[in-house]
Amino acid sequence: MNNEQAGLYFHIPFCKSKCPYCDFYSVRYDEALAEQYVQQICNTMKQYQGSFDTVYFGGGTPSILEPALIGRILSCAKEQFDIDDRSEITIECNPSKDLSEDFKRYASYGINRISLGMQSAVDKERFALGRSAGRAEVERAIVCAKKAGIENISLDLMLGTPKQTVESLDCSIDFIKNTGVKHVSAYMLKLEQGTKFYEMRNRLELPDDDTVSEMYLKTVSALDASGFKQYEISNFSVPGFESRHNTKYWTLVEYLGIGKSAHSLWNGRRFYYDSEWNKIDDGKGGAQTERIMLGLRLNKGVEKSLISADYSKLVGMGYIEEKGDRIALTPKGMLVSNTIINMLI
Repeated sequence: MNNEQAGLYFHIPFCKSKCPYCDFYSVRYDEALAEQYVQQICNTMKQYQGSFDTVYFGGGTPSILEPALIGRILSCAKEQFDIDDRSEITIECNPSKDLSEDFKRYASYGINRISLGMQSAVDKERFALGRSAGRAEVERAIVCAKKAGIENISLDLMLGTPKQTVESLDCSIDFIKNTGVKHVSAYMLKLEQGTKFYEMRNRLELPDDDTVSEMYLKTVSALDASGFKQYEISNFSVPGFESRHNTKYWTLVEYLGIGKSAHSLWNGRRFYYDSEWNKIDDGKGGAQTERIMLGLRLNKGVEKSLISADYSKLVGMGYIEEKGDRIALTPKGMLVSNTIINMLI
């Protein structure tokens, strides 16, 4: 296992409404229920000890909570754990809410990174994804975060969504470039079972696979030209602004997840909490197959010594590139990463 300081994750499962593409665990926001949930988070933390240099609030919609509740969680964490003064502390936010005062409170708590749910800078595409805020609200949130002193901002971008075209993607990429954000997470839409989009799959008008592939490769190229370097299949950043927390997942640094559906790699074991707060053991973590599967998500790839399979044909076909004593997927290879990884493990 990697000996770096660990990451601390809090899952906040509350949302105003369920997005039609989302299969993450979430429930409708209720003020009293949120208070109880936060108290349960604080109680659960008392079962652990650790040293952390990243903290991440994911969801759900963490920003739906009153800022004081976020502050309470952080206060409990600092009482129970050793939280490095230089920690990267991230909260996911939905721009449909006026976040101007929230950002000021977040900054006072030590939160220094915002992950903003943009999905698209084209309003009709955002609305087709069930988002209630438009481009103007996203732009306002970015401005407010910066005014609060939080410059490290990440935007989510979705590819292959209803009403999206290769041409309209330019609008979103130009928006990203002009806002001065530091990080982009670009995900291709997947129709997951249990979601509204999955139920509607035969009626949805979606770009075909070839078009989605073109969108992905265009995103990689255009973001690179705008100063965002790809460091993982779906993640791009201005150099020095890679997500320190998420990188722990891919490099098998330990992390502790607190909350319903939150997963952990802790003391060499994987476990998670289910929707009833039951702790479910998920086996030993850190096997060689995991090192390969997770490492190949990263642009730096993995050591050749980990791979016993013959990958020479994949190099010749442009799916893999050799980087000294390492191999890595090319952007073309990342499009079929699951297939290639299964061939190598």
